Amino acid sequence: MKNYKIIKIREHPEFAPQAADWFHKKWNIPKSAYSESISECLKRNSDIPQWYIVLCKEKIIAGIGVIENDFHERKDLKPNICAVYVEHIYRNHGIAGKMLQFVCDDFHTKGIDTMYLVTDHTSFYEKYGWEFICMTKCNGEKELSRMYKHIYHK
Repeated sequence: MKNYKIIKIREHPEFAPQAADWFHKKWNIPKSAYSESISECLKRNSDIPQWYIVLCKEKIIAGIGVIENDFHERKDLKPNICAVYVEHIYRNHGIAGKMLQFVCDDFHTKGIDTMYLVTDHTSFYEKYGWEFICMTKCNGEKELSRMYKHIYHK
């Protein structure tokens, strides 16, 4: 990831407004929802939620979050990686894989070694060591989504 830097929003609160706006534009979820979650990340000593961005020359080119539950019916499977996104022109450079590993490494330091995520992708996460475990219903969705699990190992 030459010229790219992964930033923990909790360590760089100056990026919070920009990150909330960026995630909102990528996922079409109200900016206020991201602002609120990022504010929680900044003011709590809790591990969840957490937000990360990838910068290239101070411009956000990718992002990822961790929340308790990514709006699915399996409330027992937590925490959840969410909002994984890499700008189109930066794809196929391993940035998503680096972000996933960075987040798993970060949570390992907090004593959390099992992470989950839901997606419609059918093979993307397997190449980064994620294991498909089941189908689950997400809020407001008619179709089931794929649930993946990752157990930390370096």
